[in-house]
Amino acid sequence: MRYRMYGSVRKGLKIEILYGDQHVAQSPYILKGPVYHEYCDCPEEDPEIWQNVMSCPSQEPQITKDFISFPTIDLQRMLKEIPTKFSQTRGAIVHYTILNNHIYRRSLGKYTDFKMFSDEMFLSLARKVRLPDVEFYLNVGDWPVEYRKANDTPGPIPVISWCGSVDSRDIVLPTYDVTHSTLETLRGVTNDLLSIQGNTGPFWENKTERALFRGRDSREERLHLVKLSKENPELLDAGITGYFFFREKEKELGKVQLMGFFDFFKYKYQVNVDGTVAAYRFPYLLLGDSLVLKQDSQYYEHFYIGLKPWKHYVPVKRNLDDLLEKIKWAKENDEEARKIAKEGQLMARELLQPHRLYCYYYKVLQKYAKRQASKPEIRDGMELVPQPDDRDSVCSCHRKKPLREDL
Repeated sequence: MRYRMYGSVRKGLKIEILYGDQHVAQSPYILKGPVYHEYCDCPEEDPEIWQNVMSCPSQEPQITKDFISFPTIDLQRMLKEIPTKFSQTRGAIVHYTILNNHIYRRSLGKYTDFKMFSDEMFLSLARKVRLPDVEFYLNVGDWPVEYRKANDTPGPIPVISWCGSVDSRDIVLPTYDVTHSTLETLRGVTNDLLSIQGNTGPFWENKTERALFRGRDSREERLHLVKLSKENPELLDAGITGYFFFREKEKELGKVQLMGFFDFFKYKYQVNVDGTVAAYRFPYLLLGDSLVLKQDSQYYEHFYIGLKPWKHYVPVKRNLDDLLEKIKWAKENDEEARKIAKEGQLMARELLQPHRLYCYYYKVLQKYAKRQASKPEIRDGMELVPQPDDRDSVCSCHRKKPLREDL
């Protein structure tokens, strides 16, 4: 999927969507004003102007909910507690400070390689808008980490994570996967959330009327899916592509080859089952035009709060006892199933557009900064995360950039 702009800055730039060299669609959006290369460091100094240009929503319900437990944020308490409480047990905490629109960080633990995803998003955001001065801790592991309740003594502390759960108090950001996909959309070099929409398989009436699942053995219910598939092949095609957690089951259940993701949408129904936490394929499944059958889960991503069962997806019990019943329902109620699939796709398109994810990141940082009880600092052991040195992009900043402090 590629995007071609034409027109002029004065009259507005129009966007044509291409697949290969073929015209796919004409975007309804017209871009007014200069368009910057992704690596141009031209931040808008007034965040209100930037948010208006980006059409950021005034409120994000998940952000509002996440911050209820944290009317004030004690940076000194976090500095004392987090390195010992979380980094030694989880080993996947990254301590960030953003100061004068520069990004600094230190790793707390051995398993922080995924900081490359958060680094690139914070840097990208800092090139687009001046960020508030803020100091925070990002958990780059799979599981949420803060399970204390607001009335506990001591109470919870606001660790930021990519996944939340009904019994945790972590502040949730868009996952590393959907974040990276957003950046790839802007660079246009690999599959992303937008390219899924141009590769949704056959028309609805020509799709295979079975439910599909492919994935690793990261949860026992996935093994149960394969057993159901073997017993009911006319309803379900499920297979494990790799064994790590239940290697002793491979001989019994078998292993199937990986399937290209676009080929998923040859099937009319998609089964979404948790992995170690929330299955990060869920947004991609919604963006296809198949019906998503979603397992009930304690885990959630930042956008789940905007979805409703039976409107955007079909809910399935956690133990999958009603999965076959739901597939049969979909087959017998084809038009209703198709409507739910379309509603889910439209809602995902609204919630997961690149500008919405940038807005979401900014609003989390903004709300966090306003609640800090003291000023953020560059702590011992922190290093500057530099902006990319991309000399291939010609940047002429039309926005006013103030002189920055020398590093």
